[in-house]
Amino acid sequence: MRDIQNVPIDIQTSRLLDWLVDRRHCTLKWQSKVLQIREKINQALQDMPEHEEIRSLLSGTYINYFHCLRIVEILKATEAATKNLFGRYSSQRMKDWQEILSLYQADNTYLGECGSLLVRSVTYEIPALRKQISRCQQLVVESERRAEECLHGAAEQREQYHSSCKRYGINGEDVRKELLFLVRDVPSLLRRVGADAAALLPAIQLYRACVSFVCESSSDQAVPLLLHVQERGDTTVYEWHVGEVPERVERPEIEETEISQSPDNGEIDWGDLGGQTADTGIVLEDPGSGDIDWGITADSEIEGADTIVWDSEEVPAAEIITVVEAGNDVPVGVARGSDALTVLENTETRNQFVDELMELEVFLSQWLQGLDSDTDIVTVTQFQSAPSILHGQSRQKIESMLSVVQDLVGRLTDVRIRHLFLILASPRYVDRVTDLLRQRLRQAELLERKSEAWVERGKAAQEERLTLEPKLLLIQERSKELQGQIEADLSRRYNNRPVKMIGTGL
Repeated sequence: MRDIQNVPIDIQTSRLLDWLVDRRHCTLKWQSKVLQIREKINQALQDMPEHEEIRSLLSGTYINYFHCLRIVEILKATEAATKNLFGRYSSQRMKDWQEILSLYQADNTYLGECGSLLVRSVTYEIPALRKQISRCQQLVVESERRAEECLHGAAEQREQYHSSCKRYGINGEDVRKELLFLVRDVPSLLRRVGADAAALLPAIQLYRACVSFVCESSSDQAVPLLLHVQERGDTTVYEWHVGEVPERVERPEIEETEISQSPDNGEIDWGDLGGQTADTGIVLEDPGSGDIDWGITADSEIEGADTIVWDSEEVPAAEIITVVEAGNDVPVGVARGSDALTVLENTETRNQFVDELMELEVFLSQWLQGLDSDTDIVTVTQFQSAPSILHGQSRQKIESMLSVVQDLVGRLTDVRIRHLFLILASPRYVDRVTDLLRQRLRQAELLERKSEAWVERGKAAQEERLTLEPKLLLIQERSKELQGQIEADLSRRYNNRPVKMIGTGL
């Protein structure tokens, strides 16, 4: 008997209510009775004395039967003056709370409510608070990481912005103005390149001599533009085409804020005068196709292929061609449009100049490789009859020639100068570059604002966590207290056998 008395009664917390009902400690109707009791409690709370312990009992958790017991004990002290000779209290406060206790004790309704409160706290409220606190902690860590990533991204965007500005050769304070200002230095830069091209003469002579000897043909077609610039400098395209210095140069005027007009505006788009020459050729269709018949016919059967019949009058074809050429709108000796640009300003001729430079660079590089390799007897025999210029080249001379060529290629193909050429060819390119660079700054500012937002979000999560932790501790403390009170109450019902609630996690 003593052994059974000491055996504890273990009750699974999640099945506490079922256990109480099965053992008839409370009825299934306890919930409806609790609703009536709650109404009484809400009315009684409207008139409460100022007491620190009562204030502590009513704050933080759901008021239960054991709280009501303690409130009655406190009221016995505060309402002692209202006690009559029969041991009853005339205070309405005391009467209200004593009535509440009576309602709780009827059919042990308080056990059903206290068990329900404990199960709800252990199963739902405490895990939910723990999960919410864990989410807040994760959000704090994530916010710090995201804020740092945004700041790192913003720093990268600004670094790319300054790197791009440095590559363009500007400070980045006013991108558009600085880019347009750089273009003014392009003509002087090209003139220096044209002047330095004079040092290409030994390399050109060597290349042309090699072409003439190996191909056994005229070397006039080998790097003609390089030879022209080497001899005359960065001349106009007109001088390159005609071979004579123009009497007058009429350069195209391009405004810094130039915007090309589309054909929809009623103006003709002639293309970019700073780039390739515009194709303004006129194609005459076959008169049989329905177009205008200009009265020009070719009769090869009657007069042969060298004459053209024009209104029944025979005119030699050579004279007709002469007349057409003489009818050009541009006067002789006047350089206009793209012909007025220099060879290195014009996109087409500049590309040809660079191509010829690279052709010369490849030739000199191959020559150097030939000097480093062992020459076979066949090659030696073939070059015995070569010109003296092909025999008298040392490695030092070839390297010096190659250095001059590579320097000019580098100056004309540098990233910065390529961008300047694009600006010259299309002023709208300045707007695109400006927008691109400003976009990097805007992206950096956006990332900085995102970083600030993540910092604020982390602070809010930290504040929420600091608010939830005391609440969790309070609920855990009150739940442990309620657990002990239920265990003590049930223990008295079983002759003080130990009762233990298991699975609470408290």
